[in-house]
Amino acid sequence: MRTVVKGKNTDVPEPARRYAERKMRRLERFLDERSEAVVELSTEQHRSSADSQIVSVTLVVDGRTLHSHAAGPTYEAGLDAVVDRIERQAIDLREKPRSKTRPRAARALRRAVSRVAAGSTLARADAEPGRRSRIVKTKRFAIEPMFEEDALARMEELGHLFFIFVNAENERVCVLYKRKAGDYGLIEPMIAGEYTAGRSGGKD
Repeated sequence: MRTVVKGKNTDVPEPARRYAERKMRRLERFLDERSEAVVELSTEQHRSSADSQIVSVTLVVDGRTLHSHAAGPTYEAGLDAVVDRIERQAIDLREKPRSKTRPRAARALRRAVSRVAAGSTLARADAEPGRRSRIVKTKRFAIEPMFEEDALARMEELGHLFFIFVNAENERVCVLYKRKAGDYGLIEPMIAGEYTAGRSGGKD
């Protein structure tokens, strides 16, 4: 496995590079010698010193792209957290039996949800009376398998009101959204009659 360590608008300290390469060796059993793992380090000045160092990891396991990121007071602390998360994703991916029909249904649902999300617009308070709303912009984006906590962290990082992702635990396409009270909700759509148990906790 080849590990690429790079900085996003920052230089990579040599101790952090060596630490990243050493930590990523834990994942070698999931990959072959041709595989490549990308570790990206960045610093966000607006965050507190306890979580200003950001570490993102991306790699492909059995044809599936795994991605996660973590924040900490140092790059080393962020690497400890993010490698644990990626390793858990890889183990779950290997141990979970692959369904013949679910990936096809999930892909169809991903396309449908993407179209809905891309065409959604928020109503403007100053909109013209009687004006009919229309789709004025289409956006396409990749959806990556990740755990709920990673999706929440990514959503907060982007500053969005909702976030679409594939749940790494059950391969379902989910929509994470911010509720009026400040908490978060999770929409788990049904596919072809399947039932997804809901979660209690409010009316919005």
